[in-house]
Amino acid sequence: MDKMDKQGTEKLFNKLSPEQQKQVQDILSDKEKTKEILKTPQAQALIKKLMGGN
Repeated sequence: MDKMDKQGTEKLFNKLSPEQQKQVQDILSDKEKTKEILKTPQAQALIKKLMGGN
């Protein structure tokens, strides 16, 4: 991740409430939870959109 990506991610993360930040950290620290979430249609659609797809 380059510096601009990291800054954008940190900026977005800092807009979350402390409870939401904890939830994100809990999910990202659990490999299996992260894999499950990334397999959902919603996550796939978001990833596609972020990558410039329609």
